[in-house]
Amino acid sequence: MSTTGNTTSIINNLIELNNDRLAGFEKVIADIDDQNIDLKQLFQEFAQQSRKNGQELAAIVGSADEIETGNSVSGTLHRVWIDVKSLFGGSDRASILSEAERGEDAIKKAYQEALSSGELLPDVTSTVSSQAHEINAAHDKIKALRDTAKA
Repeated sequence: MSTTGNTTSIINNLIELNNDRLAGFEKVIADIDDQNIDLKQLFQEFAQQSRKNGQELAAIVGSADEIETGNSVSGTLHRVWIDVKSLFGGSDRASILSEAERGEDAIKKAYQEALSSGELLPDVTSTVSSQAHEINAAHDKIKALRDTAKA
């Protein structure tokens, strides 16, 4: 598959957000305590999902010099916020899940915008739509766990 113009920009944005998501989950996995071991396993699955998503999207972009390999400024800031919260006691289950949901909200929105842009070719739309479905399911899982933790 190849892309041009706006499609490459849209796909690179999704790659960047998946890189952010991967880094965010890896950060939380490293910092999570044994009391929330179930979250560690879940977040490992979601980190792997973003790794796979990034690889699939990179294959769409095709040319290595056009592939986004970094993280976004907002993603870096989000991880800094997670670090600050953990320093000041925001590492309880509800806080972890609330922060994870905020990150999932951002990537979910980006996928929705990509799909509604009208810029994606049909084969690209299929891949992005499939990934969006997985992202939405992950978001809903985190939201349900957060709601349970707050109850």
